[in-house]
Amino acid sequence: MTTVFTADKPSANGMIFADGRPMTGEDYLALGVTSPRVELLDGSLLVTPNPTRALQKIARHLANTLEANADPALLEVGDAVNVQLGPDRMVIPDVVVFAADDEVDDLIIDSTFVVLVCEIHSPSNATTDKVLKKHYYAVAGIPWYLMVDPEAGTFTLYQLAGSAYKEHSVTKVGEILRLTEPVTVDLDPATLLPD
Repeated sequence: MTTVFTADKPSANGMIFADGRPMTGEDYLALGVTSPRVELLDGSLLVTPNPTRALQKIARHLANTLEANADPALLEVGDAVNVQLGPDRMVIPDVVVFAADDEVDDLIIDSTFVVLVCEIHSPSNATTDKVLKKHYYAVAGIPWYLMVDPEAGTFTLYQLAGSAYKEHSVTKVGEILRLTEPVTVDLDPATLLPD
């Protein structure tokens, strides 16, 4: 279950900000480490429980597969890392492929370094991933967006076209997704998704 806290919506401890102001990127960073995934989207906190073990396993296997095929001099792969899409937009995609660069921060990766994001759907976050985050990733200029739907057994790959994503391909169990960008690799939903 995803929960959204805004400045005027009470949290477990009362109001987020008594003065009614939206949360900023600085406020978000001041939270420090949190247990659940806490993301910031335009002044509102999006709080999501950590993924199930099955979804974590998919993310880990996908990240490992991408990393094994990425040129380490050019690209790094991380799972559940903080990505800043804008001053007041901080998200935690399931898997991220980003430029290997000394300027990349250890805590937060700026979207200008990100070349692919992947979200793995669960019933509690499918709408957020398919609509909200898809839009924000496109606005931030991230070239590739991979949505994995374990229930449907599909990998849907989108490519940035202008300021929006265009569907590049849909790969089902029994088929192979052949990536040539940003990593050259064959992704097999049958081996990456749980039985």
